[in-house]
Amino acid sequence: MSKHEHGHTHQSHIEISKRLKRAEGHLRSILTMIEDGRACVDIAQQLHAVEKAVCQAKRTLIQDHIDHCLEHAFEGLTGDERDPLEEFKQITKYL
Repeated sequence: MSKHEHGHTHQSHIEISKRLKRAEGHLRSILTMIEDGRACVDIAQQLHAVEKAVCQAKRTLIQDHIDHCLEHAFEGLTGDERDPLEEFKQITKYL
């Protein structure tokens, strides 16, 4: 969903955008490597780096969503009622 549908942007979105733009540029350079006939091991190494960058951006987005958006859904709950949310926050660190 777009920003306009929800009308919000988190501080992490700026950093995520920067990471994805760098990954986008990196992907373009990998295409050039392929067109130039570079060694497969070099290309694979660069693809691995882009994959890690995109996965980190996804992880940051999901954790930020949990920390900020889902937190609002649990406002007013106390003690044991909040345990499932806290447990969910902890497990997402292993995404």
